Amino acid sequence: QMQLVENGGGSVQTGGSLKLSCAVTGRTTCTDRLGWYRQAPGKEREFVAALPGFWCSGATVYADSVRDRFTISRAHAENILYLQMTILNPADTAIYYCSIGGTSGFWGRGTQVTVSS
Repeated sequence: QMQLVENGGGSVQTGGSLKLSCAVTGRTTCTDRLGWYRQAPGKEREFVAALPGFWCSGATVYADSVRDRFTISRAHAENILYLQMTILNPADTAIYYCSIGGTSGFWGRGTQVTVSS
């Protein structure tokens, strides 16, 4: 059974940094891309970043709004997905979710990130 658990959210000021993690339990394949999404208050969930599954190769993709500020990575042996976030601003305030297999796949419960001005 697939299980995803996010950690690392919190409150920071504009310009600050946070690193999110997502521990994955369960078997994944190379068709299961790993990704981060976010949902701000009153808005729909949006894509943040994605990369190939554990031990798999392929492209890393970022949303335009986070490119050059956020870095997605993974620890293969530990089955952990990361999202390093820098130069945070209030528009980044949202609940951040990790996912496997895209929008129709598996999801974590989310972790809150709040950026104050």
